[in-house]
Amino acid sequence: MLSHDRIWAALDALASQNNLSASGLARQAGLDPTSFNKSKRVTGEGRPRWPSTESIAKALSATSTKLSDFMALVEDRPLNVVDIAAKFKMPTIRNVPLLGFAQAGVGGFFDDGGFPVGQGWDEVQFPAADHDHIYALEVAGNSMEPLYRDGDVIIVQPGASIRKNDRVVVKTKEGEVMAKQLARKTATLVELVSVNPEHEDRVIQLKDMEWIARIVWASQ
Repeated sequence: MLSHDRIWAALDALASQNNLSASGLARQAGLDPTSFNKSKRVTGEGRPRWPSTESIAKALSATSTKLSDFMALVEDRPLNVVDIAAKFKMPTIRNVPLLGFAQAGVGGFFDDGGFPVGQGWDEVQFPAADHDHIYALEVAGNSMEPLYRDGDVIIVQPGASIRKNDRVVVKTKEGEVMAKQLARKTATLVELVSVNPEHEDRVIQLKDMEWIARIVWASQ
């Protein structure tokens, strides 16, 4: 259904898929950085404010996203893996391991680089080159709402370069696994932001962190 909430949710998802904030997406589209901010989604009188067709078109152009893919986000359905392959120029579709967050927290399932070891995992299809070290995690909990919800599948890539504002999955040496946004990374610690304000931000010492992996795609 084409509704005010779903249009804005689709723009948030589009930003997330491109490792951008709402402001970052607007800036990349050549718009005022506040164009997609939550404060701009309702008028001063409390009426819903819709994004213009022009601003949506610029956002799609800036991210090389087809209208059909955007509508998939509006309708809250996953993109077809063939469409994903075309978007990211990754023609090979293969099976990748799928783990739940609870599995990810158990010792012995990962190598030093944060990639699952062994066999017998559930699998999902995703376009990737044979040399890509990626796997899938099924989100549990609501700490990343509204970007990722309980049951969403995210694709993570251990070893990928990570920058400020990237979405990441972190595992501590105590076995805690969390999906957050990277605020800062130094030689001794990482600062993580929870998109959902009901969940606290975290500061984790590198000596207490087992691995960190960048989120490269989400099913939404």
